[in-house]
Amino acid sequence: MPKHAVGVHEMAANEVKTDKHFPIFALDNPFRRLFSNPRKYCSYVGRDQTVADLGCGPGYFALALADTVGPRGRVYAVDSDQAAIRAVERKAAKCGCQNVEAHAASAANLSFIRDRSVDFVLADGLLCSMAPQDHQSAVGEIKRILKPSGKAFLKTARGSMSYVDDAEWEAILEGYQVEGRNHASRFEDRWALVSKKHE
Repeated sequence: MPKHAVGVHEMAANEVKTDKHFPIFALDNPFRRLFSNPRKYCSYVGRDQTVADLGCGPGYFALALADTVGPRGRVYAVDSDQAAIRAVERKAAKCGCQNVEAHAASAANLSFIRDRSVDFVLADGLLCSMAPQDHQSAVGEIKRILKPSGKAFLKTARGSMSYVDDAEWEAILEGYQVEGRNHASRFEDRWALVSKKHE
């Protein structure tokens, strides 16, 4: 093997993966609304409840959830991309949503959310875009913040661009009580509705 090829291989093997961030417009635009209703997760929550939207991007789902839980409810909108969080704050201010608490933070450290205080966690595209070394901490944080009666909706993309492979996905689900899931084909996203296991 040529010397330069060995160097490229070693560099790739040692490369540290980081969180993936996407352009704001790619995550909230009229075209997306044709195929994905921003209110699609609202049926999982009720008035006065507490929600954590992890990997919220520019708030595509967070603001609809905030409207559903009402002024006495709360939505934690969390994303490691500061530009996305600034977009959430602008949108919340524009629509007068005072129940949205936006945080530029990793889902691997949700210290600003109390233990067992959240009714519903949304993690749509979180883990497949999150640095793999942080997955275990993020899954632990989701379990920590969920109420005993709470639910979490986990969704990950598949394929070479995803940081979650099938084996890891199944390992993640083993740590929860699975309320519902799909068995995705090769080109479909995986999803599962889960709750905490009662010990």
